[in-house]
Amino acid sequence: MRSVIKGIGSYLPDRVMTNQEMSELVETSDSWIQERTGICERHIAAEGQYTSDLGYEAARVALEHAGLTSKDIDLIVVATSTPDLTFPATATIIQEKLGMHHGAAFDIQAVCSGFIYGMHVTNALIRAGGAKRAILIGAETFSRILDWTDRGTCVLFGDGAGAVVLEAVEGDEGGVLKTFVRSDGAHRDMLYVDGGPSRTQTVGHLRMLGNQVFKHAVTDIAQVIRDCAEQAEVEVSDIDWFVPHQANQRILNAVAKRLKLRPEQVISTVAHHANTSAASVPLAMDVAVKDGRIKKGDLVMLEAFGGGFTWGAALLRY
Repeated sequence: MRSVIKGIGSYLPDRVMTNQEMSELVETSDSWIQERTGICERHIAAEGQYTSDLGYEAARVALEHAGLTSKDIDLIVVATSTPDLTFPATATIIQEKLGMHHGAAFDIQAVCSGFIYGMHVTNALIRAGGAKRAILIGAETFSRILDWTDRGTCVLFGDGAGAVVLEAVEGDEGGVLKTFVRSDGAHRDMLYVDGGPSRTQTVGHLRMLGNQVFKHAVTDIAQVIRDCAEQAEVEVSDIDWFVPHQANQRILNAVAKRLKLRPEQVISTVAHHANTSAASVPLAMDVAVKDGRIKKGDLVMLEAFGGGFTWGAALLRY
């Protein structure tokens, strides 16, 4: 039994915040941001627009792309670190928005690695017979947890959502071939939010030691790609496309250099939406599928790195 992607979709809020607008909030500039991150702009959710709204829109597009409706789905998994509420799960809110009153829905939290962790869990459930068709969504409103006076973090993030429809298909060809996830809580103080229901009874703001995160991300991402490929008995050189977490163009370039990848093999959309955490991998993949770069039968490697630290990769035959 394989988990095969039947549809993909994404959604970005209408409001665009450029680097120029950002420079009016904190001491920075368009050239400073672009040189260090590759980011040109980011999308910001409107007042009254929540993570569930973004996730719903992405799921709706993915269902349409798959030629299915919510009646055909029996599982919703949402990867997010910015849920609408502490509970219920944002997945259940999206379930209601889709008019779906059957099946199951739950959230998964692994920060920027959330979509890869979600792929790991959803694939396992499908292979075990726990679901026939699932929507896996990465959705975030990181603008709600940013300290807009901290130029080291607020310039890096944006809001958005991406989703895929996964279906159980019998056979040895295609679909999710291997997923591989890791974590190391010893480094949690390098990238975290300084609030939470139990510890502070507040939401808090994102905090990051950028240089340290960069070093770990480049090393761990390169290694997890090698590990995932090795376990799938595939050579890295045989992979057609790499869809990385869209955090920083310098990280994408450094990983590509370590793995001796051609720049055109690496899907990059970070310039247009910044780091959307768990949403960034499906956002980037949706762009590459819709513009015709990723085609049926292509071998695709997804990867991400996030707070925790968490990181992981997923290899699939599209």
